[in-house]
Amino acid sequence: MRITEWVIDCDTHVTEPGDVWTARLPAKFADQAPHIVRDDNGFDNWAIGNSKPFIPVGHTATAGWPEPFPAAPRNMDEVPEAAYDAKARLAYMDSEGIWSMALYPNVGGFGNEAFLELGDAELMLACVRAYNDWLIEWCEADPRRFIPVMATPFWDVDAAVDEVRRGAEIGHKAVLFTGEPQRMGCPLLGDPAWEPFWSAIEEVGLPVSLHIGSADFTSDFSWDRIKTHGVGATNTKTAITLFMKNGIQVADFLLSGVLARHPDLQVVSVESGVGWVPFLLEAADYAFEYSDVRRERPEIEMLPSEYFRRQVYGCWFFEQLAIQRMLDVIGEDRLLFETDYPHPVCLYGDVRERIDAALGDLPAETQHRLLWTNAADLYGVAEPDVPSPLA
Repeated sequence: MRITEWVIDCDTHVTEPGDVWTARLPAKFADQAPHIVRDDNGFDNWAIGNSKPFIPVGHTATAGWPEPFPAAPRNMDEVPEAAYDAKARLAYMDSEGIWSMALYPNVGGFGNEAFLELGDAELMLACVRAYNDWLIEWCEADPRRFIPVMATPFWDVDAAVDEVRRGAEIGHKAVLFTGEPQRMGCPLLGDPAWEPFWSAIEEVGLPVSLHIGSADFTSDFSWDRIKTHGVGATNTKTAITLFMKNGIQVADFLLSGVLARHPDLQVVSVESGVGWVPFLLEAADYAFEYSDVRRERPEIEMLPSEYFRRQVYGCWFFEQLAIQRMLDVIGEDRLLFETDYPHPVCLYGDVRERIDAALGDLPAETQHRLLWTNAADLYGVAEPDVPSPLA
């Protein structure tokens, strides 16, 4: 069955223009602002702090690029306009029948970790605030249709609490956080040090996003592996590892006690797929029981699977098997649709075909829940005032 109604895309990225920080940081940080450097071969890379330029602009926007990965646009001149321009993005959304898109960063990292390269706490915070302000400005093209996700200065809990509250006030709809803070020298998820942060998020009523690659995601993408296995195999292995890492982070959340202490907190595992969810929940419940977790942690009253069904969402994009056969285990009210546009792994050119293949045989009510209702309820997206151009 062909599905033609509006959908909500819960994971996309904006290829940041070169002036995001150079135009917004206080004057005293002008020489230290993250900026784009074009090399002698015409390639644009982002430079942060004193490190060598290391974030290639083109690889954040490969959707529609005629050659396979790792080929990509060389610079901002070759990047598709919809990757960085809000009005062009809206036109692209119309062409695919996507009413609303959640917006994630590139330069600051998928968990805001890249700002640690700057080393100066005041500058790091200024960069987070500048990004959050810029994203709200970007969304002014049509605030109804964009879901801005705020960056957080997670390395400073007090600053993170303040930014969560400020971000909510200026219009952000979700909070980006790392699922592995311990890898950046911060306390584990369940440490009491985070309690003011979780309380602030619960207070403003926004979900927490755990995006894949929110800590170190380059270790598997080594030159030794590329030389031995090839670029394609290395990229494939890295992608699979990232999906599974998010499963590990979700397991950590389920057993950390955070969800028990903050029953209104909602967590979204972003760009990670959902096929691993049934196994994770079954394994977690089994190990939880034979380990007698409640003996040590009586505040964790429910099984891990019960916390998941109350407080965790997963995002799917390319999968078909999990959506067709495991909805009863995952829970149809815990699933969100995404495309990851315009990244290398994204759905592009076959978005509707992928949706139809995954959902076409499901009841219309279930389709609507997976493609619209869950996300609309979570992010506060109002009903469209125009019909889908695909209808």
